[in-house]
Amino acid sequence: MKLSKFKFTLPQELIALHPAYNRDESRLMVLHKDTGEIEHRIFKDVIEYFDDKDVMVFNNTKVFPARLYGNKEKTGAEIEVFLLRELNREQRLWDVLVDPARKIRIGNKLYFGDDDLLVAEVIDNTTSRGRTLRFLFDGSYEEFKAALYALGETPLPKFINREVEAEDAERFQTIFAKHEGAVAAPTAGMHFSRELMKRLEIKGIDFAEVTLHVGLGNFRDVDVEDLTKHRMDSEQIFINDEAVSIVNKAKAGKHKVCAVGTTTVRTLESSVSTMGTLKPFEGWTNKFLFPPHEFSIPDAMISNFHLPYSTLMMMVAAFGGYDKIMECYEIAIKEKYRFGTYGDAILII
Repeated sequence: MKLSKFKFTLPQELIALHPAYNRDESRLMVLHKDTGEIEHRIFKDVIEYFDDKDVMVFNNTKVFPARLYGNKEKTGAEIEVFLLRELNREQRLWDVLVDPARKIRIGNKLYFGDDDLLVAEVIDNTTSRGRTLRFLFDGSYEEFKAALYALGETPLPKFINREVEAEDAERFQTIFAKHEGAVAAPTAGMHFSRELMKRLEIKGIDFAEVTLHVGLGNFRDVDVEDLTKHRMDSEQIFINDEAVSIVNKAKAGKHKVCAVGTTTVRTLESSVSTMGTLKPFEGWTNKFLFPPHEFSIPDAMISNFHLPYSTLMMMVAAFGGYDKIMECYEIAIKEKYRFGTYGDAILII
């Protein structure tokens, strides 16, 4: 499969800058894989497509305020630092991206906040924009984390071209977020409200939770035409015994297993037994799913409408079928569905 097959013209005004007023009232396109039928609904109608003992699998990762603005010593030049992951708790070491990266060298000190509340030293160059920082902080780990998060900003993707607002701290997060470690939200899960979850529960739909700490690799440009040569960044995943039991029981009973979001699909497909069942797992995945791909675990998925050339869109095309998904995207543009993180959703069933 070639990168150029995922080209389409997305009008700028269809990229959602804000979420729907109510989480569960964004629009929902429904694609029936067996018949090719396409429906237009409201997200909370998703309940009508699932029955007693069907399972929805959610990614319960939690986004942290990963974007910091600081100044370089001596020159005072403003630097954006994007926290990727904590490398060593005791030594306060973090993997980060810096922008502009050209002048940030090993040994440089960066200052953050009023009265230079935090100071970091660059101790390694990892990639062209990647650096390892050691934060110089005397207090306890809890005080350090509190200072870091007080200065951090909700890490909206760059295509949401506006200033971060107070409501983003809540809305760029699912209501079931538990385990901190993501620098981007699992967006399909953001459509679920407490009321919708309760209604699903009353209908007898079971929930399973897995964790994939979403990294920036989701937004990294694919720069090879042959998709087999693209390498995804590794992301940390956790699949516990409880989730395995819920999912495998549903599959054995011929009930639907719906993966909520591309990150959930990647997590489930990263730990499949030779019998085609889910296995517990704790580790890292760099699984890249694109057409054609036979899926072992989920038989339904919910996703947002993604941007051209994105690995997220490629996975949706693998799940729904390339031709059908391209048609859905064409219709979505014609019908003015909203795209991106805060956009509308598609259910493939």
